[in-house]
Amino acid sequence: MAVENDIVLIYLEDEPLSFARIEQISPDIKAGWYHVKMLLLQLPLQAVTWILRDTYIDGTAFTMGGKNMRLAPVVCPNDPVEHDPLEATTEEKDQSPMNSGHSKVISLSDLKSKKS
Repeated sequence: MAVENDIVLIYLEDEPLSFARIEQISPDIKAGWYHVKMLLLQLPLQAVTWILRDTYIDGTAFTMGGKNMRLAPVVCPNDPVEHDPLEATTEEKDQSPMNSGHSKVISLSDLKSKKS
């Protein structure tokens, strides 16, 4: 079951709606039901409390107001970034206009001496 401080993605009708952080989970009067206080991570920030079964907190679909809802845990990927997004790949460098054979190198020192 998700625990306090977990981040979840809330789905409405199988479409992602919002991220939320679970702030507090406290038992309801009915067995197997919980008050789940969540901070919706959107602007403006909003705190909501839903009464959910333990299985709903674990990701089982449920309905709210006749709409299908679901909570999905958000897990940080463990894999480090294998490709530096700021470094062009060999293929990108080959397609660059600088490597097309039509580029011309301009010497800044020549430009400076021509102005004098």
